[in-house]
Amino acid sequence: MLYVAQMNIYLAGGAVRDLLLGRKLSDRDYLVMNSSKKEFQARFPKATEVGHSFPIFLLERQEYSFPRAPRIADELESRDLTVNAMLLDSEGNLFCHPNSLQDLHNRSLRPTSRQSFVEDPLRVFRAARFWAKMPEFTPHDELIETMRFIARKNLLKDIAPDRIGQETRKALKTNAPGNYLRLLSQTDCLTPWFSEFKDCLNIPAGPLPYHDSSIIEHTARTMDCVAGNEICVWMALCHDIGKSATDREKLPTHHGHDRVGIKMASRLSRRIRMPNTFDIAGSKAAEWHMVAGRYPELRPGTKVDLLYDLHKTRTLEPLFELVQADVDEDFSQRAKRDLLKILKVKLTPQEMNQGSVSGKRLRELRAQALAKRSRK
Repeated sequence: MLYVAQMNIYLAGGAVRDLLLGRKLSDRDYLVMNSSKKEFQARFPKATEVGHSFPIFLLERQEYSFPRAPRIADELESRDLTVNAMLLDSEGNLFCHPNSLQDLHNRSLRPTSRQSFVEDPLRVFRAARFWAKMPEFTPHDELIETMRFIARKNLLKDIAPDRIGQETRKALKTNAPGNYLRLLSQTDCLTPWFSEFKDCLNIPAGPLPYHDSSIIEHTARTMDCVAGNEICVWMALCHDIGKSATDREKLPTHHGHDRVGIKMASRLSRRIRMPNTFDIAGSKAAEWHMVAGRYPELRPGTKVDLLYDLHKTRTLEPLFELVQADVDEDFSQRAKRDLLKILKVKLTPQEMNQGSVSGKRLRELRAQALAKRSRK
């Protein structure tokens, strides 16, 4: 704890949790007590205010927040999860929520209070993201019920869309990103932001022996398989999104879900304000994953259409990484070789600048090049 006059600054939240777990500290957040914003800025003139709902300052890439409540006990109660509701001073004195140490020992994710989630419903998504980040922990029954309560009270609808997107992107970067979807589904928190998946916990991903789980679990498993590649994890989330629209009388098959999923994936990414690269990648995952999963069987012309579209949208590598996770077959090197082959094909000067005619001719020549390759 740094003392500047009466100002008290504590190491806070996840940094204390990770310190107690013996983990390397990647980020350090601090809580400033007994100080006004004006006093803090006077003492630390290089600090930049970034908070909106309550004061937060950045100083040397570290975050300094001001309390939501005047007393430390109330401040800890106002935080999200008990394992994050801890403060540490420079002398080693620990201040924590009554359940913090027990829950840390038991590897349990429990809310500090229901009210803290009511006051900031975004914590529903933060809790799901924490389980994705720390899969060795288990959501406590109180967390499950609190999240369901938030959903029942329809408190998720007024969250700013970009905040949902920000939490989602953080979840995509975790070790077990599928847990993000699992917990939101388990607690009925998919509506309104991930409404495409609302009923997917009870819909089979497909017929046996190809699938043995629900759409939710299959999607979550695929996300976990490609963990470490943010774009690919998003593509895994979106690849089977069209299955949610299947007529129940046609289950467990999902014919045409790839075509249906293109617009659904795009609507999802736009709804939560994901960057355009994610919008494109999610749509391409829905559109092409079934085709790419049969790559050796494809006709040369279909391969040309697939490879060139993925090349234009810069999604070839993550799409085939997704396919490997989805069907347990790695066609990526073959696809890359074929792409190089078709990109070398050129029209003659006489064949150029004829609009759609030139396009059809180029596709034909590229398909012929792949056909020759396959015969060798």
